[in-house]
Amino acid sequence: MNNSSDSNTKLNKRPSGQTASNEPATGYDESIINDPFIGSQTSYGMSRQPQSHSLTDEKRRSLTTYNHLTYLLYVLSYFTAGLLWIVPIVMNYAKRHDADGTWLATHFDWQIKTFWYSIVWFVIGSMLILFAVGGFAVGLTASSNNIAIGGVLLTGLGLLIIAFTLIWHIYRIVRGWIALTDNRPVP
Repeated sequence: MNNSSDSNTKLNKRPSGQTASNEPATGYDESIINDPFIGSQTSYGMSRQPQSHSLTDEKRRSLTTYNHLTYLLYVLSYFTAGLLWIVPIVMNYAKRHDADGTWLATHFDWQIKTFWYSIVWFVIGSMLILFAVGGFAVGLTASSNNIAIGGVLLTGLGLLIIAFTLIWHIYRIVRGWIALTDNRPVP
């Protein structure tokens, strides 16, 4: 018997009494389920889940659109001096449970982690700058060049951390949005 037909038979095997016509719709693209990398995660983890975790096609489209909107708000937050930054995180927490057990849940988690890590690194960079500016002022007041130079170096380090955080944040938003557009989970 041909080895490839054995593997196809195993992949397409259905429980007894279930045919293709009465198989419940999972709302997932079959090419994603049969993909060797993603399929290993989705075929068991998503398509074989209890009915409570499966998404209807309409619900999947709704959550996908919702994620597109949150990615867009993250991008727009750069043009509003960060004022919109809090809106998508609140939106992610509000709808996160609706996507539990699906590939869309990875996008909610991705955006939430991106937000919190960015906040932590931005605060670290800002604190270094604040500390350095104070040290610089003390150095100038005390006429100590060493303290003033240290303040300038710490300011540079703080600015470098903030710049890295902004670039990393943009990278994560772009990478996540591309994965969402391709209907695949984010790693």
